Amino acid sequence: MSIEQALLERSNAQCELCGSDSTLSAFDVPPISTTSMDKSILLCETCQDQVIHPDNINANHWRCLNDSMWSSVPAVQVMAWRQLKQLSSEIWAQDLLEILYLNEETQAWAEAIQSNNSDDIIPSFDSNGATLLAGDNVTLIKDLDVKGAGFTAKRGTMVKNISLTNNPEQIEGRVNGTRIVLLTKFLKKA
Repeated sequence: MSIEQALLERSNAQCELCGSDSTLSAFDVPPISTTSMDKSILLCETCQDQVIHPDNINANHWRCLNDSMWSSVPAVQVMAWRQLKQLSSEIWAQDLLEILYLNEETQAWAEAIQSNNSDDIIPSFDSNGATLLAGDNVTLIKDLDVKGAGFTAKRGTMVKNISLTNNPEQIEGRVNGTRIVLLTKFLKKA
């Protein structure tokens, strides 16, 4: 039995991320040394295109991860985690990431791709010199006036699941339900 036939059987002939049954093909979840059913998932053409070309991402299409992230298949869990990370600017994706649990081995597999791509990124540091990574939690060390939003972010406020920006001195996070840019010199890693 070929890998694609085994994947069709495992997934009931549906995309393992969105549940679509049209134009399905096997997708090897990187990084892989050899192709196997355990390291592959069955994807529809839409999911595969958006995974391979993240610039084409349609956030609403990925709301299906609310169901597929609970799959018992580690390769599906890895792809769900990676897509949610890709969409971490969306509130619903942040919420799903917070409740998604991966065992240590699966988490390492999910993060392996990020570490390969992080060589060209300038690291961000908090006020104490600790390295900040996407998904970290930070605490404000100073009251900050949020221009345009009409409120003050109070010292001691926890900002969960931050996103990095192209500027190493800035991160993005959600305070009082509003996504804002924060200067790293006013943050402490939690």
